[in-house]
Amino acid sequence: MPTSASSTHRPEDLLTRLNSADADTKLKALREVKNQIIGNRTKKLSYIKLGAVPAVVSLLATTPDDRSSVLVQSAAALGSFACGLEAGVQAVLRAGAFPNLLRLLSNSDGKVVDAGARSLRMIYQSKLAPKYDLLQEKNMEFLVSLLNSENENVTGLGASIISHSCETSAEQKALCDAGVLKKLICLLQGSLSQRDASLESIATVIKSNPEVVSKLLGPENGRALSAITELTKDRYPRTRLLACMCLIVVRNTSPGCLQDLAIRTKLIMILLELLDDPGQVGDEASFALSSLIAEKEDLQKLAFEANAIDKLCNHLRKGSLQAKRCQGILLAVADLCSKLESCRSRFLALQVMNIVIGALTHDSADVRAAACICLKCVSRSVKNLSAGNFMNETIVIPLIQLLSDTSTSVQDEHVIGVAEFAMLIYVVIGTESTNDKMSLYERVAALGAISNIVVDFTTRKSIFLQCGGVKQLVQLSKSMDPTIRLNSVWGLRNLMFLADNRFKEGIFSELTASLLSSLICDPEPSVQEQALGLVRNLVDGCINCVEYAFVEESIILQAVGKQLQSTLKAEVGIQGMYVLSNVATGNEFHKEAVMHQLFSHGGNDTQPVIINFLQSNDSRLRTAAVWTVLNLTFSGSIGAPDRFVKLRNAGIFSQIKNMVNDPCLDVKLRVRTVLGQTLSFGDGST
Repeated sequence: MPTSASSTHRPEDLLTRLNSADADTKLKALREVKNQIIGNRTKKLSYIKLGAVPAVVSLLATTPDDRSSVLVQSAAALGSFACGLEAGVQAVLRAGAFPNLLRLLSNSDGKVVDAGARSLRMIYQSKLAPKYDLLQEKNMEFLVSLLNSENENVTGLGASIISHSCETSAEQKALCDAGVLKKLICLLQGSLSQRDASLESIATVIKSNPEVVSKLLGPENGRALSAITELTKDRYPRTRLLACMCLIVVRNTSPGCLQDLAIRTKLIMILLELLDDPGQVGDEASFALSSLIAEKEDLQKLAFEANAIDKLCNHLRKGSLQAKRCQGILLAVADLCSKLESCRSRFLALQVMNIVIGALTHDSADVRAAACICLKCVSRSVKNLSAGNFMNETIVIPLIQLLSDTSTSVQDEHVIGVAEFAMLIYVVIGTESTNDKMSLYERVAALGAISNIVVDFTTRKSIFLQCGGVKQLVQLSKSMDPTIRLNSVWGLRNLMFLADNRFKEGIFSELTASLLSSLICDPEPSVQEQALGLVRNLVDGCINCVEYAFVEESIILQAVGKQLQSTLKAEVGIQGMYVLSNVATGNEFHKEAVMHQLFSHGGNDTQPVIINFLQSNDSRLRTAAVWTVLNLTFSGSIGAPDRFVKLRNAGIFSQIKNMVNDPCLDVKLRVRTVLGQTLSFGDGST
């Protein structure tokens, strides 16, 4: 029975033909492989599994420079394998295709050069592409030669390499000094491909570097900013997006630029319009919007007035969104709600919270983390926290699960600037694997949401305890990673805020005095601050609450005193002094224990640390220190006169008297209260 024609198109047969001794057979097989895999992810993976990529690379490497047809088809096939598929890029690079494709750029046949450049550009769409050290002279010369080429794919390749490789301010400066920035600006007048590649590269070269931005805006580069602004009106959506992103980088790097209200409003309107694009442009538009409005209340107001919340929520309602689009929209909503109560109120009124809650269990770790960040920002609403609108099982349970989830999906693919989310996924831990980075970031994001939600002013905090949330936070407070420790202790601190005695007892039984004292002495000052804030909330209230500082031979109080003597960070001093202030509201034993901490950590000639705090430039620290003195010398306390004498002899009241006209009203009022209540003890002279 004769073989059917279709059997010759089977992958196995095509691979056999690639290794044929006949040149025409090889060429036809190459064309067929290329045509079969274009736009077909399944076919690409199938051929990769069969080993087609090494076969094509071998053919490319062994083909003489004058066999243009084979070279062109080989390069095209490799580019198709790499296009839009990370596994394809990995296979192409592992097979050694990169140097062979670079070789094609110096071929005498323009078609071969073009095919090689196209294939390399496909590779440079991936983060797996090789990076060039731009501080090496030979690499810089190579890039400049690419940008000076008359072939638009070659110049586009040069721009793509810059976007992928330029990471430091030194590299940005080197590119600028080599005339690369000027050349990229010239390419804005070129073809569509050249414009888009140049816009992306310009944004990379100037990002976070005011010196380079000033050169972009300088007279030597003509009307570069005007040219970029003009491209925001381009007929092609991707060009408009890239032009907007370039302008956003200019403004974020040099806030004095682009102050014109019309330009800022225009950027917001264009990005909101681009959200409707069904492809990659629509996916990326929300990330650009986040970058524009992050931490900028004025721009958030403009976006709100442009109905950004409504438009973003309408997209969320569409359902079945691709993971990246869903992630970007959630992050944009988060930025909009990060400062403005009007945005939070509008978001909650649109009744899409159930969609955000659903995203907490999304298959994509990126989406889950973005949902956590969105919840964190939306839950900053004191009005809704007071009403207990966030403390319910539908929100709490999935958040707690994210703290302990070790499934593959959690670790597939990172409190923190929302606008840089996409970048942080890859850099948050430095050298750790991507899986570990994403697991960390997702946990940090979940902890950030929990830290806000547990500041619940109602009696519903028990839900968090019953769902196992406290156990998870305590466990994470022991993490080796300082970011996890910080955010877990922060969550426990907020959970302790205004908690009733029974709830405090439940938390403390999980936390233990020894762990709490070790957190107070943590190597990281930020963790110390949150641990002291936790103790401050713990001992706030009745006598029974104050007693927590004295369990296990007062190791918590001793840790507080130790940190106050050594800290160089005002925030640590503030929280530590408020711990002592709260303990000093207790009975005589408690007050004397505070006095002991103030005076026992130095020699007889050592000035009490509280004097340094009273003299601090930070009004918050001065206030906390005065509160402590006020509670120690409360006139209704039996031992107050003796404590007053000791404080006076140490020079503390001399300093207090010097503060009667303190520029901070809160300090001034507390000082006058102290002086007033101690009048019966003597004249306060030293």
